[in-house]
Amino acid sequence: MGHILEKFSMCLRVLLGVLVAALAVPVFMQVVARPGIIPVYLWTTELAEFIFVWTVMVGAMLAVWDGTHFDVRVIPDAKHPLLKLFQAGLVHFLIFAFGVMFAWYGIEYAQFGNIQKSTMMRANMIITFISVPISGVIWALFSGYRLYEAFAEYRSTRKATS
Repeated sequence: MGHILEKFSMCLRVLLGVLVAALAVPVFMQVVARPGIIPVYLWTTELAEFIFVWTVMVGAMLAVWDGTHFDVRVIPDAKHPLLKLFQAGLVHFLIFAFGVMFAWYGIEYAQFGNIQKSTMMRANMIITFISVPISGVIWALFSGYRLYEAFAEYRSTRKATS
């Protein structure tokens, strides 16, 4: 399972790179249009917002996988295996719970976006609203696997010491 999730995270990294590159296009058009070099295209603002939302959500997914998000060290890392499991397990469990909440309530949020259209592009707003439940599912999946890894590490450490 870890191998599959690692491959999936690599696909997310590629997607993130594509999104950042794609974000450069409408932003460049907006910057060049300001002094009047090219006509002002108002749809570029909306397109940049759509791409930016997805960039943030995909970045958050990768941060959960890499363990670089949602984790603030208030106390030093534990030395005892059980306390170490508690520290890691609590963080992963809370991320899992928030992921489930984002997925559950994000469905209604996406349905709300489905009945709206953007002002300039007339695009269905589900394009960005759907990123919330998708991110929640992936956060829950990634953090659930990390929680499993924390328990596996605790079991192996316990067997090695006994």
